[in-house]
Amino acid sequence: MRTITYVATEQDAGKRAEQVLLGPMQVSRSLLSRLKRRPDGICVNGQRVYSTYVLRAGDMVSAEVGDREPPRTVPPVEMDLVVAFEDEDFLVVDKPANLPVHPTKDPGEKSLEQGLLAYLSGGDSPHFVSRLDKGTTGLMLVTKSGYAHELMKRRLHTNAFHREYLAVAEGRVIPSCGTVDAPIGLADGSSYRHCVCPDGAASTTAYETLKTAGDRTLLRLLPQTGRTHQLRVHMAHLGFPLTGDWLYGRRCERIDRPALHSHRLLFRHPLTGEWIECISPLPKDMEGLLN
Repeated sequence: MRTITYVATEQDAGKRAEQVLLGPMQVSRSLLSRLKRRPDGICVNGQRVYSTYVLRAGDMVSAEVGDREPPRTVPPVEMDLVVAFEDEDFLVVDKPANLPVHPTKDPGEKSLEQGLLAYLSGGDSPHFVSRLDKGTTGLMLVTKSGYAHELMKRRLHTNAFHREYLAVAEGRVIPSCGTVDAPIGLADGSSYRHCVCPDGAASTTAYETLKTAGDRTLLRLLPQTGRTHQLRVHMAHLGFPLTGDWLYGRRCERIDRPALHSHRLLFRHPLTGEWIECISPLPKDMEGLLN
Protein backbone atom coordinates (compact mmCIF):
# COMPACT_ATOMS: atom_id res chain seq x y z
CA MET A 1 0.00 0.00 0.00
CA ARG A 2 1.44 3.38 -1.06
CA THR A 3 2.23 5.78 1.79
CA ILE A 4 3.38 9.38 1.31
CA THR A 5 5.15 11.42 3.99
CA TYR A 6 5.80 15.07 4.77
CA VAL A 7 7.83 16.79 7.51
CA ALA A 8 6.07 19.83 8.96
CA THR A 9 8.09 23.03 8.68
CA GLU A 10 8.19 26.02 11.00
CA GLN A 11 5.56 27.62 8.77
CA ASP A 12 3.30 24.59 9.25
CA ALA A 13 3.37 24.80 13.05
CA GLY A 14 -0.15 25.43 14.33
CA LYS A 15 -1.82 24.18 11.16
CA ARG A 16 -4.19 21.22 11.12
CA ALA A 17 -2.97 17.99 9.53
CA GLU A 18 -5.64 18.29 6.84
CA GLN A 19 -4.16 21.62 5.73
CA VAL A 20 -0.82 20.08 4.74
CA LEU A 21 -2.59 17.05 3.28
CA LEU A 22 -4.63 19.28 0.96
CA GLY A 23 -1.64 21.59 0.37
CA PRO A 24 1.93 20.33 -0.08
CA MET A 25 0.92 16.65 0.08
CA GLN A 26 -1.50 17.27 -2.85
CA VAL A 27 -4.32 15.07 -1.51
CA SER A 28 -7.73 15.73 -3.05
CA ARG A 29 -10.74 16.41 -0.83
CA SER A 30 -12.40 13.15 -1.90
CA LEU A 31 -9.30 11.17 -0.96
CA LEU A 32 -9.01 13.06 2.33
CA SER A 33 -12.56 11.98 3.12
CA ARG A 34 -11.58 8.35 2.52
CA LEU A 35 -8.38 8.68 4.55
CA LYS A 36 -10.40 9.79 7.57
CA ARG A 37 -12.20 6.43 7.54
CA ARG A 38 -9.10 4.24 7.16
CA PRO A 39 -7.53 2.75 10.30
CA ASP A 40 -4.07 4.06 9.36
CA GLY A 41 -5.16 6.67 6.86
CA ILE A 42 -3.59 9.71 8.56
CA CYS A 43 -0.69 9.39 11.00
CA VAL A 44 1.67 11.82 12.71
CA ASN A 45 4.96 10.42 13.97
CA GLY A 46 3.58 6.93 13.41
CA GLN A 47 0.41 7.43 15.46
CA ARG A 48 -3.11 7.54 14.07
CA VAL A 49 -4.59 11.05 14.38
CA TYR A 50 -7.66 12.97 13.35
CA SER A 51 -7.39 15.34 10.39
CA THR A 52 -7.80 18.25 12.83
CA TYR A 53 -4.59 17.36 14.69
CA VAL A 54 -2.52 20.52 15.28
CA LEU A 55 1.01 20.16 13.94
CA ARG A 56 4.35 21.14 15.41
CA ALA A 57 7.50 21.81 13.42
CA GLY A 58 9.29 18.54 12.69
CA ASP A 59 6.17 16.36 12.88
CA MET A 60 6.18 13.54 10.32
CA VAL A 61 2.81 13.39 8.59
CA SER A 62 2.03 10.20 6.65
CA ALA A 63 -1.00 9.21 4.59
CA GLU A 64 -1.91 5.85 3.11
CA VAL A 65 -2.96 6.86 -0.40
CA GLY A 66 -2.96 3.53 -2.24
CA ASP A 67 -6.16 2.14 -3.75
CA ARG A 68 -8.56 0.18 -1.61
CA GLU A 69 -11.12 -0.85 -4.17
CA PRO A 70 -13.14 -4.06 -4.53
CA PRO A 71 -11.39 -6.74 -6.65
CA ARG A 72 -11.70 -6.02 -10.34
CA THR A 73 -13.88 -8.25 -12.44
CA VAL A 74 -11.32 -8.03 -15.25
CA PRO A 75 -9.10 -11.14 -15.11
CA PRO A 76 -5.33 -10.55 -15.21
CA VAL A 77 -3.51 -12.01 -18.24
CA GLU A 78 0.21 -12.63 -18.37
CA MET A 79 1.81 -10.97 -21.39
CA ASP A 80 5.14 -9.52 -22.47
CA LEU A 81 5.13 -5.80 -21.74
CA VAL A 82 7.75 -3.26 -22.78
CA VAL A 83 8.15 -0.85 -19.84
CA ALA A 84 10.11 2.31 -20.66
CA PHE A 85 9.99 3.78 -17.14
CA GLU A 86 8.77 2.71 -13.71
CA ASP A 87 8.88 3.92 -10.13
CA GLU A 88 6.65 3.60 -7.07
CA ASP A 89 3.85 5.67 -8.58
CA PHE A 90 4.13 5.63 -12.38
CA LEU A 91 5.05 3.48 -15.32
CA VAL A 92 5.36 4.21 -19.01
CA VAL A 93 4.45 1.25 -21.20
CA ASP A 94 5.20 0.92 -24.92
CA LYS A 95 1.96 -0.47 -26.37
CA PRO A 96 2.11 -2.78 -29.39
CA ALA A 97 -0.23 -2.52 -32.36
CA ASN A 98 -3.76 -3.93 -32.27
CA LEU A 99 -3.91 -4.32 -28.51
CA PRO A 100 -6.93 -2.56 -26.96
CA VAL A 101 -6.35 -0.64 -23.75
CA HIS A 102 -9.51 -1.95 -22.09
CA PRO A 103 -11.33 -5.29 -22.48
CA THR A 104 -13.69 -5.46 -25.44
CA LYS A 105 -16.91 -7.39 -25.97
CA ASP A 106 -14.84 -10.22 -27.42
CA PRO A 107 -14.00 -12.47 -24.44
CA GLY A 108 -11.07 -13.98 -26.33
CA GLU A 109 -9.35 -10.64 -27.00
CA LYS A 110 -6.64 -9.60 -24.54
CA SER A 111 -6.26 -6.01 -23.34
CA LEU A 112 -3.43 -3.91 -21.97
CA GLU A 113 -5.38 -3.45 -18.74
CA GLN A 114 -5.37 -7.20 -18.19
CA GLY A 115 -1.64 -7.38 -18.86
CA LEU A 116 -0.95 -4.60 -16.36
CA LEU A 117 -3.11 -6.25 -13.70
CA ALA A 118 -0.88 -9.32 -14.02
CA TYR A 119 2.28 -7.17 -14.05
CA LEU A 120 1.52 -5.01 -11.02
CA SER A 121 1.71 -6.30 -7.48
CA GLY A 122 1.24 -5.20 -3.88
CA GLY A 123 -2.32 -3.98 -4.37
CA ASP A 124 -1.42 -1.56 -7.18
CA SER A 125 -3.90 -1.14 -10.01
CA PRO A 126 -3.51 0.60 -13.39
CA HIS A 127 -5.01 4.03 -14.04
CA PHE A 128 -4.48 5.34 -17.58
CA VAL A 129 -3.43 8.98 -17.88
CA SER A 130 -3.33 8.90 -21.67
CA ARG A 131 -5.10 6.35 -23.85
CA LEU A 132 -4.31 5.10 -27.33
CA ASP A 133 -6.61 3.61 -29.93
CA LYS A 134 -6.34 -0.13 -30.45
CA GLY A 135 -4.23 0.25 -33.59
CA THR A 136 -2.00 3.06 -32.29
CA THR A 137 1.41 2.05 -30.99
CA GLY A 138 3.80 3.64 -28.54
CA LEU A 139 4.15 5.24 -25.14
CA MET A 140 1.38 5.51 -22.56
CA LEU A 141 1.59 6.93 -19.05
CA VAL A 142 -0.04 4.77 -16.38
CA THR A 143 -0.32 5.45 -12.64
CA LYS A 144 -0.45 2.80 -9.94
CA SER A 145 -3.04 4.52 -7.75
CA GLY A 146 -5.94 6.91 -7.95
CA TYR A 147 -3.87 9.42 -5.96
CA ALA A 148 -1.11 9.56 -8.58
CA HIS A 149 -3.73 9.62 -11.34
CA GLU A 150 -5.37 12.69 -9.84
CA LEU A 151 -1.99 14.44 -9.65
CA MET A 152 -1.37 13.86 -13.37
CA LYS A 153 -4.92 14.80 -14.39
CA ARG A 154 -4.22 18.26 -12.97
CA ARG A 155 -1.17 18.51 -15.23
CA LEU A 156 -2.73 17.40 -18.52
CA HIS A 157 -2.54 20.05 -21.25
CA THR A 158 -0.01 22.05 -19.24
CA ASN A 159 3.73 22.55 -19.70
CA ALA A 160 4.28 19.70 -17.23
CA PHE A 161 2.99 17.05 -19.67
CA HIS A 162 4.10 16.77 -23.28
CA ARG A 163 3.18 14.18 -25.92
CA GLU A 164 4.65 13.85 -29.38
CA TYR A 165 3.41 11.49 -32.10
CA LEU A 166 4.77 10.30 -35.41
CA ALA A 167 2.37 9.61 -38.25
CA VAL A 168 2.45 8.69 -41.93
CA ALA A 169 -0.14 10.56 -43.98
CA GLU A 170 -1.35 9.99 -47.52
CA GLY A 171 -0.13 12.65 -49.96
CA ARG A 172 2.46 15.43 -49.68
CA VAL A 173 1.16 17.58 -46.86
CA ILE A 174 0.83 21.24 -47.81
CA PRO A 175 1.60 23.51 -46.07
CA SER A 176 4.43 21.51 -44.58
CA CYS A 177 3.71 22.70 -41.04
CA GLY A 178 0.95 24.45 -39.20
CA THR A 179 -1.77 24.20 -36.60
CA VAL A 180 -5.23 22.70 -36.97
CA ASP A 181 -7.75 24.46 -34.76
CA ALA A 182 -11.03 22.73 -35.51
CA PRO A 183 -13.72 21.50 -33.06
CA ILE A 184 -14.44 17.77 -32.98
CA GLY A 185 -17.67 15.93 -32.17
CA LEU A 186 -19.47 12.72 -33.02
CA ALA A 187 -20.51 12.26 -36.64
CA ASP A 188 -24.25 12.20 -37.26
CA GLY A 189 -25.75 8.77 -36.69
CA SER A 190 -22.56 7.29 -35.26
CA SER A 191 -21.51 6.36 -31.73
CA TYR A 192 -17.88 5.86 -32.73
CA ARG A 193 -16.87 7.96 -35.73
CA HIS A 194 -15.92 11.59 -35.09
CA CYS A 195 -15.67 14.60 -37.36
CA VAL A 196 -14.97 18.32 -37.41
CA CYS A 197 -18.22 20.12 -36.63
CA PRO A 198 -19.15 23.66 -35.48
CA ASP A 199 -20.69 22.51 -32.20
CA GLY A 200 -17.87 20.11 -31.30
CA ALA A 201 -15.34 20.39 -28.49
CA ALA A 202 -12.39 22.74 -29.02
CA SER A 203 -9.50 20.77 -30.51
CA THR A 204 -6.00 21.87 -31.53
CA THR A 205 -3.15 19.96 -33.19
CA ALA A 206 0.23 21.28 -34.34
CA TYR A 207 1.98 19.38 -37.14
CA GLU A 208 5.34 19.42 -38.88
CA THR A 209 6.65 17.54 -41.91
CA LEU A 210 9.74 15.45 -41.16
CA LYS A 211 10.10 13.60 -44.47
CA THR A 212 8.35 12.95 -47.76
CA ALA A 213 8.58 9.64 -49.59
CA GLY A 214 6.71 9.30 -52.84
CA ASP A 215 3.10 10.18 -52.14
CA ARG A 216 3.38 9.87 -48.36
CA THR A 217 4.53 12.23 -45.59
CA LEU A 218 6.09 11.47 -42.22
CA LEU A 219 4.74 13.96 -39.70
CA ARG A 220 5.38 15.04 -36.14
CA LEU A 221 2.03 15.68 -34.44
CA LEU A 222 1.66 17.63 -31.20
CA PRO A 223 -1.84 17.48 -29.71
CA GLN A 224 -2.71 20.46 -27.54
CA THR A 225 -6.05 18.96 -26.53
CA GLY A 226 -7.09 15.36 -26.01
CA ARG A 227 -10.21 14.52 -28.04
CA THR A 228 -11.14 11.06 -29.23
CA HIS A 229 -9.43 10.27 -32.58
CA GLN A 230 -8.19 13.89 -32.65
CA LEU A 231 -5.03 13.37 -34.71
CA ARG A 232 -6.76 11.09 -37.19
CA VAL A 233 -9.73 13.43 -37.61
CA HIS A 234 -7.62 16.57 -37.99
CA MET A 235 -5.34 15.10 -40.66
CA ALA A 236 -8.33 13.74 -42.58
CA HIS A 237 -9.92 17.19 -42.26
CA LEU A 238 -6.84 18.69 -43.95
CA GLY A 239 -7.22 16.19 -46.77
CA PHE A 240 -4.28 13.99 -45.73
CA PRO A 241 -5.69 11.00 -43.83
CA LEU A 242 -3.28 8.68 -42.09
CA THR A 243 -2.15 5.71 -44.14
CA GLY A 244 -4.17 2.61 -43.28
CA ASP A 245 -6.89 4.58 -41.48
CA TRP A 246 -9.96 2.70 -42.66
CA LEU A 247 -12.30 4.91 -40.59
CA TYR A 248 -11.21 8.33 -41.85
CA GLY A 249 -9.36 7.42 -45.05
CA ARG A 250 -8.93 4.07 -46.71
CA ARG A 251 -7.34 0.69 -46.04
CA CYS A 252 -3.78 -0.08 -47.08
CA GLU A 253 -2.37 -3.50 -47.91
CA ARG A 254 0.99 -2.59 -46.37
CA ILE A 255 -0.29 -1.78 -42.88
CA ASP A 256 -3.33 -3.12 -41.05
CA ARG A 257 -3.86 -0.09 -38.79
CA PRO A 258 -3.72 3.72 -38.85
CA ALA A 259 -0.06 4.73 -39.16
CA LEU A 260 0.15 6.53 -35.83
CA HIS A 261 2.78 6.12 -33.10
CA SER A 262 3.18 7.74 -29.66
CA HIS A 263 6.87 8.56 -30.04
CA ARG A 264 7.89 10.80 -27.13
CA LEU A 265 6.54 11.37 -23.64
CA LEU A 266 7.89 14.06 -21.34
CA PHE A 267 6.42 14.88 -17.95
CA ARG A 268 7.40 16.47 -14.68
CA HIS A 269 7.05 14.03 -11.81
CA PRO A 270 4.49 15.61 -9.46
CA LEU A 271 6.14 14.20 -6.32
CA THR A 272 9.87 14.50 -7.05
CA GLY A 273 9.87 17.41 -9.50
CA GLU A 274 12.12 15.40 -11.82
CA TRP A 275 11.61 15.56 -15.59
CA ILE A 276 10.96 12.09 -17.07
CA GLU A 277 11.50 11.58 -20.81
CA CYS A 278 10.79 8.39 -22.76
CA ILE A 279 11.23 7.81 -26.50
CA SER A 280 9.98 4.95 -28.65
CA PRO A 281 11.39 4.57 -32.19
CA LEU A 282 9.25 4.44 -35.31
CA PRO A 283 7.77 0.93 -35.69
CA LYS A 284 8.89 -1.19 -38.64
CA ASP A 285 5.45 -1.31 -40.26
CA MET A 286 5.36 2.50 -40.43
CA GLU A 287 8.99 2.75 -41.50
CA GLY A 288 8.25 0.38 -44.36
CA LEU A 289 5.64 2.78 -45.72
CA LEU A 290 8.38 5.33 -46.38
CA ASN A 291 10.78 3.04 -48.26
